Parts: sequence; structure tokens; C-alpha cells
Amino acid sequence: MRKLDMADVQESGDFKRLKAGAYICIITKVEDVPLDKNTDRGDYLRIWYDIDEGEFAGYYREMRENHHDWDWCGRFTRSYKPTALGMFKRFCSAVSKSNGNFVFDAGEVNSDESTLIGKRIGLILQEQEYNANDGSVKTKVEVFREFQVDKLADQVVPEPKRLPRTGPTDSTNSVFVDIGTDEELPFS
Repeated sequence: MRKLDMADVQESGDFKRLKAGAYICIITKVEDVPLDKNTDRGDYLRIWYDIDEGEFAGYYREMRENHHDWDWCGRFTRSYKPTALGMFKRFCSAVSKSNGNFVFDAGEVNSDESTLIGKRIGLILQEQEYNANDGSVKTKVEVFREFQVDKLADQVVPEPKRLPRTGPTDSTNSVFVDIGTDEELPFS
């Protein structure tokens, strides 16, 4: 093994894992991704956020400070393609109504996405399963939906979003196989 200089390295400790739930958040960074006509990708805002109140306040700031390559965490997108304008308007409305006299309508009044930085928004985070690179199934939390902050307490957090299963299972995850017979099996 090569020699490492660990004199100024802080030892990792346990960290609290963010749970699914309703959170008052603050927008920390916004990037407009215009449409790339060659790939037909784009026409969305990439929005970074952090938890603003409660047990997990500052959660993503801490994650980014401790893991400098974790720019992907605490981020979601909102498309403004014609087919997604209704959902984009819901996002704009949630931000506007959560911040007093602030207006972001992506139109006549305010279409400057940088004005979203520092604004509060209510976010519902849902637990979701995903296939990890090593083939295992892991969970993460992702933005499910946005709400105005004063309506957040009335919202229901959805059940976890599970990956499709390959067949019926019992509680021990044993797979049942239909052998296509009604005859008594020779073993029990």
C-alpha cells in the first residue's frame, strides 16, 4: 500500500440518515438547463435544496462539506417543457406562496431562476428503492412533490416506492414456484 498523509484527515463518524417525510426546505442553488436540440434533453431547472428546520436542518450542506464530490445530493429537477407546464406551475406557485410577496411565474413578472435562491419551499420526500452498482437493492429519499410551506403539515407522505418483484413471495422472500400439478408432492 502506498503511504498516505492522514494528519489533517477527520475520521468519519456515524451520520443521521434522512427519512421520508414532510420538510420545510430552502433553495440553495438553481441551474437552468436549456433544450439541446441534438439530444432533445433539457428545458428544466436543476434545483438544489437543504432542510431548513427540525432534526435534519442543514443535512445536505453537511453532506456536501464532508463529501466534496456529492453535488448530486439534495437536488431535484422541474421540467418546463410544454407537456410538464402544469407541474412546473405547481412548483412556481408553491415557492411564491411560501415566500410572502415573492413571485416566480417564469413569465411576465419574474423568470429569473436565480431569484429562487434563498427561498423556502415545502417538500415531501419519499423513500425509493434502486438497484445499486453491486446488484443489491438500496433505498434513498427523493422529492415526491412540493407544497407551500403553510400547507405542508396537512400532506400525507406516500408509501415507499418499491422496485418490481420478479414473482410472488412470502414474508421470508422465498419464491413460490408453480409446478403445474395438483398431485401430492412426494416430499413435505
